[in-house]
Amino acid sequence: MSIETMGLRESKKRETRQSISDHATRLFLEHGFEDTTIAEIAAAARVAKKTVTNYFPHKEDLAFDHHEEFVASLADAVRSRAPGESALAALRRVFTASIEAHDPVAGFAGPDFVQMIAKSPTLTNRLRDLHDLREEALEGVLADATGAEPGGIAPRAAAALLGTAHRVLFGRIQELTLAGEDDARIAAVVSGAAEQVFDLLEPALGGYATA
Repeated sequence: MSIETMGLRESKKRETRQSISDHATRLFLEHGFEDTTIAEIAAAARVAKKTVTNYFPHKEDLAFDHHEEFVASLADAVRSRAPGESALAALRRVFTASIEAHDPVAGFAGPDFVQMIAKSPTLTNRLRDLHDLREEALEGVLADATGAEPGGIAPRAAAALLGTAHRVLFGRIQELTLAGEDDARIAAVVSGAAEQVFDLLEPALGGYATA
């Protein structure tokens, strides 16, 4: 198989995946997550049900299309920190940039989408699971960065503190979105909140896991 053929095949896969995701999101917003079936999504995207589940093994993955990026986000921020930069400083810098960019991974998903999550017990539970998985991924990177033993308490505690900080800020973005604030106002409010949150962590973690 030529490189060109492989490239076309991968491009087609990305298009199919995006089409399924777009149709699923539309149906979820129109009818609610719980009341939308995989069969309806497949019909709307003009693919087989098996194709949908091949791309998205779990129905929740159709709603949280960026879940892999979300889970890896904190770990990636620490992994790519600059020389002399601590884990906390890297996470503060990356979070500030995500707020300025109104990044969906940070929580900027729009009122309709946030309302959909709030109304769905399944999605609310899945979001909680994703936060937990993100914290676990961060713990692994912190353990590697500090040379800690597997299961060491220090990276676990640090990941819990840093993960909770991001969880709280994510929740604040959702609260403001549901309250009807626009993205610019949300960014301004959460930017100030983030300064307070990260400042609280500075005495304990300011020098932790410095590159």
